[in-house]
Formats: sequence, C-alpha cells, structure tokens
Amino acid sequence: MYNYTKCLLSLHFGCKTNIIFAIEKQIITFARTKMPLSSTLIQWYQTYKRDLPWRDIVDPYKIWISEIILQQTRVNQGLDYYHRFIERFPDVTSLATASEDEVLKYWQGLGYYSRARNLHKAARQIVSEHDGLFPNTYKEVIQLAGIGEYTAAAICSFAYNLPFAVVDGNVFRVLSRLFGVDTPIDSTAGKKIFKQLAQEILDKTQPGLHNQAIMEFGALQCVPVSPACDECPLADKCIAYSDNQVSALPVKRQKIQTKERFFNYLFIKSGNQTWLQKRTQNDIWKNLFEFPLIEDEKLLDKNELIQHDYFKMLFSDIQSDIHIRSVSPPIKHILTHQKIFAQCVLIEINAKSKKWEQFVQIQIDELGNYAVSRLMEILLQNHLG
Repeated sequence: MYNYTKCLLSLHFGCKTNIIFAIEKQIITFARTKMPLSSTLIQWYQTYKRDLPWRDIVDPYKIWISEIILQQTRVNQGLDYYHRFIERFPDVTSLATASEDEVLKYWQGLGYYSRARNLHKAARQIVSEHDGLFPNTYKEVIQLAGIGEYTAAAICSFAYNLPFAVVDGNVFRVLSRLFGVDTPIDSTAGKKIFKQLAQEILDKTQPGLHNQAIMEFGALQCVPVSPACDECPLADKCIAYSDNQVSALPVKRQKIQTKERFFNYLFIKSGNQTWLQKRTQNDIWKNLFEFPLIEDEKLLDKNELIQHDYFKMLFSDIQSDIHIRSVSPPIKHILTHQKIFAQCVLIEINAKSKKWEQFVQIQIDELGNYAVSRLMEILLQNHLG
C-alpha cells in the first residue's frame, strides 16, 4: 500500500512532497500497529453505532432510499421521512407506478426535490430495464438516475458486499485529518486523493461494514467542530491531532455564491376557492405547486403591485372586482445557493379572470393535497393556521 500510494500521489502532485510525506508517514504508522485502521474503526463502530432501520439489512431498495434521503438531510430529520416513504412505497414497483406528484408530496419538506424526481425516474428504469429487480453490479447501479459514485458504492457495499469505498463529507473529514491532507476536498486533485485513500484502506473482506464504520466515525467522533480528540481511538495516529491542525482540516476551496431573490405570492381567494400554479422551469422546486408568483427585484408594496405588468395582465378583465386585503410580513428563506425574501398578498375576488388557464383552481381545504415547497408550507401555516 505504501509504494502504491506514493506512486499515485507522485503522478498527481509531483512537487507536493508535503502531502506525499504525510501520507507515507501515516501508512508506515498504521503498518507498525497491531490493529489495522479498518479493524479499529469497525471495533469502534460496533460499540457506538446508532440503531437505524437501514442498517444491518441487505435490501438494496431500502438502502438506496435511505442514502438518497440522507444526502442533504440530517439523520434525525430523515428518519421520519424514511419510514413514511417506505410505508407508502415499499418496493421498486410501487414507487415506479406512482405519479410524480404523489412522490413529491411524500418528499415535501426534505428539499432538493430533484432527488425525489430522480428516485421516481430510476424506479421506472429498474422496472423497464431490469424487470423490477434492483441491479447488483456497480456498473448497472451507477447508470440509474440520480446515482453517483458515492451512492453506487454505498448500495453495492452494503447490499452486495462489493469492494467499493464510500467517500462522503464524513469520510473526507476523517481521512484529511488522519493523513494530514490539506488539498481542498472540493478540488479535482483532492477528490482523486481521497477517493484513492478511501479505497486503499478499505477492508476488502467486509467492505460494507468498513464503510458504515468510517462514515459513522465521522458523524459521531470526528465531528466538524470541537471533536473529542482525547477520547479518539485513532488520536495517537492522527497527523492533524499531533500537528494541532484538527480545526483547519478538511480544507474547502470554493465559496458558495448566494443569489438573492424576491417572491411576491398572490393568494387569490373567491369564497372557498383559490388558485395554484405548477413550477415547470429548470429552477428550484421544479414540478411543485405554489400560489401565482410575481418575482421582482424587491418585495412590492400595494401600489407597486397593482402597477406591475404581470399583475395588470392577470386582473385586467376583473379589475373592479379585486380587493387586496393584506400583505404579509416578509419571510427570509435560505437555500444552499439562494436567499429568498417572500411575502404573501391576500387578494379577494368576486369574479374569475378568463386569463388563468395556466392555474389550477381548487378548494382551499384541498391545499394540503398538493406538493409544495417548505416556503409555501410556511406561508400556508401563517394564513390558514
């Protein structure tokens, strides 16, 4: 392993001898110990692991669902969604035959709705291309919609015990600290290093258990802020700990550029009727429902609203029958790359416009049947209780 890793890093980083020497030193340290790294991680895992429903199972479908849910979701939050999702869609066929609207409704609140759309698409792939049986090779698994290297490795190692190392945020953190690697984890070079390191230390005889162990170790022991290094079973071998660099690793190079957007939602009421539209563009919340929306460079007051071209178009044939009752206090909603400021304008009407073919007219008490964003959920709670 020592010569192989040295060769690999030399090819990628020739002049970056500090990285090579750090990893060489660490590999030698592990080689001299009586208990290999993987054995230490697995022993720790068997003592401290959390009891979670997708563990100690080999059902690739349930493992897949859990991995997709947990990609951008904390375990505590994802647990209830997992149970609810599996209860409604217990197998590939039930997921494939459901409507996308229903799948999105069961995903509501988790965010990153492309994950749900890809789950649905992949389930249909499995039915059409694999006779409804979840594929059992890495090559086939990674070809499913929404499945990348990490998810394919997780499914294949957990379900089929295939020797593919997982590299998620927790693994990046453990490896960068343990081996003292300061190459940014979000750089092409860094991804190559950590992927190969993870594969190098993988216990090929029990890859699923090893992968579970190192991810759980990162989640519970080698945490991002103030880890309990004095209680860590790898402390005496951790370069970051010995060099007092734990808080500096891992290194991330790219800074997220945040875009500000301003949403003026129109809650149009006529008795117990209201109107929704479906987001169909390649934007956030694709295929989710929302109130008719005026997006502008700012939140609009009443006078600015009625002068807006889109507002005029929507109500041009019923202007004398509309009444703006209230404008809600602004809400700030934070997404990964966007900061959204929103308000809800309550409008009562006495006549329906003929220009609303793009909207869905529904009973107000049916709003809960439609998949909406978390922002829409908040607006509905504020207005409907």
